[in-house]
Amino acid sequence: MAHASPLTTDGLVQILFGSSAFQMLRAGSDLGLFTLLHRRPGLTSTDIGRDLGLQERPVQILLLGTTALGLTTRQGESYENANVLNGLIAEGNWEIIEDLVEYEERIVRPAEVDFVASLRENTNVGLRRIKGTGEDLYHRLSADPELEQLFYRCMRSWSRLSNPVLLEKADLTGVRRVLDVGGGDGVNAMALAQANPGVEFTVLDLPGTVEIARRKIAEHGLSDRIAVQAADIFADTYPTGHDCVLFANQLVIWSPQENIRLLRKAYAALPDGGRVLVFNAMSDDSGDGPLYAALDNVYFATLPAASSTIYRWGQYEEWFAAAGFVKPERLPGGQWTPHGVISAVK
Repeated sequence: MAHASPLTTDGLVQILFGSSAFQMLRAGSDLGLFTLLHRRPGLTSTDIGRDLGLQERPVQILLLGTTALGLTTRQGESYENANVLNGLIAEGNWEIIEDLVEYEERIVRPAEVDFVASLRENTNVGLRRIKGTGEDLYHRLSADPELEQLFYRCMRSWSRLSNPVLLEKADLTGVRRVLDVGGGDGVNAMALAQANPGVEFTVLDLPGTVEIARRKIAEHGLSDRIAVQAADIFADTYPTGHDCVLFANQLVIWSPQENIRLLRKAYAALPDGGRVLVFNAMSDDSGDGPLYAALDNVYFATLPAASSTIYRWGQYEEWFAAAGFVKPERLPGGQWTPHGVISAVK
């Protein structure tokens, strides 16, 4: 199945100036253009300049860019947001997009200049843009507390964007306790706990990260149902007593060999009949999409870890089998992001 129309010269222009297209989105977000037009659709360029504190030339540049890209529309002298932007704002999800724009600007863009080098060297060359000495992004973040806070705030927004898929597709019927491996600040465990009142959770992650999770969980009043445990997910044995192991946005970070190691550790920790759930963005087995996964792979190739990538559905099934799991089941999310759940049984 084809995922893209034949390339036109207009399409080539948008690719060639893709960085500029992002800056138009960023400017409209940072300057407050989109929230202004949501509150007051139909403003003229003069109105917009006055409300945003911009002179005539900058307003013309901004509106030409956002309108040519379809972020805004123009009827006569009046401007409005694209429907998709108004929908996100009305749903209360625009702050998520604002976080993702900041994430792309401050974390992804400095590293993605090393994309070609990362492909040539088959490793995350862009990690050199992050101070510290660890071999992956997660171990380096502790050297820059301000960047670490930004990272986990934005990861939380990515999770808020995709969590409806996790909540819909992660069937916890009959499950008593879930081990959330690499659970970060607890955002996925908290969402699942609220949706599944009879289930308890343990968030397993690095010491600095679980301290963030502990605070967040307490703020949400879920400390009685969500425990935290510090561990290196590769070096340490997983705690037993759980009948489900969750890898949420985790297996996109590591190599196939490392993913099999993690799945085998999950297999060893589970009782017979226990389940493993993998939740993250997926690429199609056909190898031609979706576009979201294709473009997001620039980040995965350059920054998180040496072998990070958005894998195909079928690769997870191969790893499940190698780890001893059976009865794999694919549960695509069907949303505009390519997130889904794939599960298997011990």
